[in-house]
Amino acid sequence: MKGIKLYVILISSLFLMLSISCSRKIHKNISSENIIIYPSPPDTTRIQYLTKISSSLDITGKRSGFARFLFGELPDMGIVKPYGLAIRDGKIYICDTQMDALEVINLEKHNFNYFSPEGMGQLKKPVNCFLDDDNKLYVADPKRRQIVVFNSDGSYLASFGEAENAKPTDVFVKDNKIWVANFTSHSIDVYNKDDYKLLKRIPDAEPGDKDFLFSPSNIYVTDKYVYVTDFGDFRIKVYTHDGEFVRSVGSYGKSIGQFVRPKGIAVDRDGHLYVVDAGFENIQIFDKDGNLLMFFGGPYKGPGGMWLPAKVVIDYDNLKYFENYVDDSFRLKYLIFVTNQYGPDKVNVYGYVEPK
Repeated sequence: MKGIKLYVILISSLFLMLSISCSRKIHKNISSENIIIYPSPPDTTRIQYLTKISSSLDITGKRSGFARFLFGELPDMGIVKPYGLAIRDGKIYICDTQMDALEVINLEKHNFNYFSPEGMGQLKKPVNCFLDDDNKLYVADPKRRQIVVFNSDGSYLASFGEAENAKPTDVFVKDNKIWVANFTSHSIDVYNKDDYKLLKRIPDAEPGDKDFLFSPSNIYVTDKYVYVTDFGDFRIKVYTHDGEFVRSVGSYGKSIGQFVRPKGIAVDRDGHLYVVDAGFENIQIFDKDGNLLMFFGGPYKGPGGMWLPAKVVIDYDNLKYFENYVDDSFRLKYLIFVTNQYGPDKVNVYGYVEPK
């Protein structure tokens, strides 16, 4: 009996050691000499590059040498070609267009998993996603020609879309409505959240009209406005919820404030518009009137740089997971996530900061 008891204690201790060695907290490893900030001195710093997420090892850490000796190394689960991203309650969902699946990261539990549903929920080309207040997951799948909806536990809930004239490229949930960027119908399709019925399409415009959408690719909805990336017109177009045209931001060109390949967009609580440009490989920030404030990123040369960026997401609710990366002279106001379709750093995490 003593031998059995000793064996049980040994095994229990071993698994405890493994659980400790396989978990990792975010450690501070920065100094004032090596932080990456935008804009550069002597201008006031607004944004600090914090870290990157490219694989499971960035989340789970590595096993100890003793664990590797006994069981071998954990396989490195990588992010391959990310596009869309959503974050809520410590969980990050990343649409991977190469894997036709989503990576799911639990920051609280340090877990990294793939989400590749079968059956009715099978994904063919997940491009963008959104998490609503109930943690329901909405995935825009242009190859499937539908928005696919999953419950908070990952189970399939519903799918909808106009099959004959649908290529959904982005999705946003606001005010009990589901807003969908539809590439082929040149519109934003608005659905009822309760029964997924199509309510309307905006804008009511024809080619040649200033408010016509040539190629709507990304969308962001605030309390007052609907922001749309018109990839085919090299502009961000702004509408009211009823579809009334408000203004456009940017134009085609290679100067600051212009776009070459505009993609993901986001709006912060002060009404500042963030625009990804995959051509410039940076993000430009505009005020609520469409005036350029600053830009950050740039072609990849190392940490902080971008490599064919696609999506930008602003988050105010998960600061605690990244605060240890912030320089002691700054206070973190919100997080900025940017996906890179290529390169070694697949998801860049920046912080909008202010001096203490």
